[in-house]
Amino acid sequence: MAVPYPDITGALIAGGRATRMGGVAKGLLRLDGRPLLARSLDLFGRLFGASLLVASDPLPYAAFDVPRVGDRLPGRGAPGGLHAALSVAPTPWVFAAGCDMPFLSAQGIALLAARRAGAMAVVPRWSGRLEPLHALWSRQALPALERALAEGDLSLQRLATLVAAVVVEPAAWCVVDPGGRAFLNANTPEEAARLGLERIP
Repeated sequence: MAVPYPDITGALIAGGRATRMGGVAKGLLRLDGRPLLARSLDLFGRLFGASLLVASDPLPYAAFDVPRVGDRLPGRGAPGGLHAALSVAPTPWVFAAGCDMPFLSAQGIALLAARRAGAMAVVPRWSGRLEPLHALWSRQALPALERALAEGDLSLQRLATLVAAVVVEPAAWCVVDPGGRAFLNANTPEEAARLGLERIP
């Protein structure tokens, strides 16, 4: 079956040791009985030409049928994860999202994809800040990201500015996601509980 965005790779950024979550791999948190990683990969499979997982420790995710890559520049946090995704993606575009985001939606992704023409990134703004880990990034942004990392700049929001990202403002985003649920994520057990997420037994 043809997908609507064959030129996009969906990349889930799993991050590091999840110390604030007590060491639990956040992509294994469950919503309605299913791991977040499985839910996101299902969505990506319906939308994109490829999917991948960026994880410094891929072992917790060994059961999932998805290409797994490690950070090529360890210790750079989320920018290092985006760098790895852009470095290996088989498509010209990457949709980068955190693996702990339960409410990704086809409608939100479609809004971003519709604004790609002539851009190196398309990034939503919500609650006064950019959301670079729910964003589309062109592989053409990779040199700028590598320069920023070499200079010690570990801010994806700064990178979005450097590449003159197209910004989707809240008024436009509210049409598809009035409460900004797509940007919610879980870094602590308390946040997971508020989002209705369960830890694996």
